[in-house]
Amino acid sequence: MKKNKLGSSELLVGEIGLGCMSIGIEEDKAIRLLHEALDLGINFLDTADLYDEGRNEELVGKAIRGRRSDVVLATKVGNRRIPGQEGWTWDASKTYILSAVKDSLRRLGTDYIDLYQLHGGTLDDPIDETIEAFEQLKQEGVIRYYGISSIRPNVIREYVSRSNIVSVMSQYSILDRRPEEEVLPLLKSEGISVIARGPVASGILTDVGENKLSKGYLGYEEEELRSFRDAVKAASNRPMLETALRYPLASPAVGCVLAGASTSEQLHANVKAATSTPLTASELEAIRSGVPANEYTQHR
Repeated sequence: MKKNKLGSSELLVGEIGLGCMSIGIEEDKAIRLLHEALDLGINFLDTADLYDEGRNEELVGKAIRGRRSDVVLATKVGNRRIPGQEGWTWDASKTYILSAVKDSLRRLGTDYIDLYQLHGGTLDDPIDETIEAFEQLKQEGVIRYYGISSIRPNVIREYVSRSNIVSVMSQYSILDRRPEEEVLPLLKSEGISVIARGPVASGILTDVGENKLSKGYLGYEEEELRSFRDAVKAASNRPMLETALRYPLASPAVGCVLAGASTSEQLHANVKAATSTPLTASELEAIRSGVPANEYTQHR
């Protein structure tokens, strides 16, 4: 699998990474799936302390035991669970980040994290304090690099101008082209990589996505989504999953596309897409003429 350098870092990540949220909580099955991903050449594993209340990090940690050097390990921080309370609260404070990283390291069974990411963020956060926490952890060798996971252009701009982030994880797909105007050009010019999540748009952009249309997506209704799927099919002779995973990689700003997998079959399909040829100019033109670019309105 082709590997790309993540921003200004020394991290080399495969074009397709594994979003570990999809692996489930059944230990043997999850570890088997993670081992298979590594054997197939996937080296970027992305988890978060939030997923399954930390269980996901534990499973990833068990799976990479003895193979740590083969993995670019990413996790996230910022969503704080308070014992005895339902759900979680947002906490981007320096104190919390310096505390939470210790728990992530313990669950992951490692003494360093390759990429530590802020799991969200708003303009109301103590941004300088958040950056201080990441910089301190980097100096201490606890993390190698840091980034943010955000779809908010204004937040992204703040971190680009004030921090040393090497990546921005953001939702980006054929059905969510919002980053193309505001985010991708900025990050490309600053040498910061995009990690594209949600490439199959909740499964709509797969060959079995027909039954997911009634749920809608990003304000699009069933009939609109049906016409978009038809346009994607007409644009390329490839399997729809392959088209969907290759589309974000057409942008030079994108270093990695995160794809989930809960079965071996899905994993193999993702890897097959990773080793396929890039979309041609005519394929891209057909896709973009059939699916209009949307814009950020709510999330700024």
